[in-house]
Parts: sequence; C-alpha cells; structure tokens
Amino acid sequence: MNIYRSLLVIALTIYAIRVMPFLFIRKPIKNRWFRSFLHYVPFVTLAVMTFPAILTATDSVVAGAAALVAGLVMAWISGDLFAVSITCCAAVLIVGFIV
Repeated sequence: MNIYRSLLVIALTIYAIRVMPFLFIRKPIKNRWFRSFLHYVPFVTLAVMTFPAILTATDSVVAGAAALVAGLVMAWISGDLFAVSITCCAAVLIVGFIV
C-alpha cells in the first residue's frame, strides 16, 4: 500500500512540474537573460547527469578522464556526435591498455 502512495506522490509532482509553466507563464518571455538561461537548462541538465557516468564507466578513473578530455577536444574541433563518441571510445581503449 505504501508503494502506491509513493507512486501517486511522484506522479502528482511530475504533473505539477509540467503544468506550472502553462498556468503561470502566459505571455512570451521577453527578458533576454532569462530566455538565454532557459535555453541552456537542458544542456546543463544532461551534462550534470552524464559527467559522473563518464568518469565511473570504466574500471579506471584515468581512462574515463582521458575520454572526457578527448571528447571535449573533439567536440570543440568538429561538433559531430559520432566523431566524439568514436574518439572517446578510442581514448578509453588506448589508456586502458597503457594503465
């Protein structure tokens, strides 16, 4: 019975979070700073969720850090997601053999 109550609270919380903007923000947002802030929220959220996973995905934190650095450099150079992922995998493989 307790699990159903927890699921109900979770469902209501998620629903409330999704409905709040529709209830309170009726006019277009004209503030440039706030629009810029809202533009970067999904990217920051994704980065916060994936950053710890990058470092702990392998047995060696050094290999994860090497993949992170290689991925950042490759993303800066090309911006192609496939190239970044291949570079990260290659970095983990090479550092994994060395360390």
